[in-house]
Amino acid sequence: MEKTINQRIKEQREDHDYTQEYIAKYLETTQSMIWKYESGYTSKIPMDVIKKLCLLYNVSSDYFLGLPRGLKYPGK
Repeated sequence: MEKTINQRIKEQREDHDYTQEYIAKYLETTQSMIWKYESGYTSKIPMDVIKKLCLLYNVSSDYFLGLPRGLKYPGK
């Protein structure tokens, strides 16, 4: 079964040994909102949050979205 965006966000945080509190401060939100993102309580994660997490973890948004590697950008 493929991982959800929520599972991928939690997995990255744990792999980097960050707490929910640390990520909340980084994203300028609350720890309870991070819990909601990770638990699947909310599936609507704002694009600016995804972008900041991509930069923090040095991963593509494709990873969080569960898209296959190697997709082309428009015009290429």
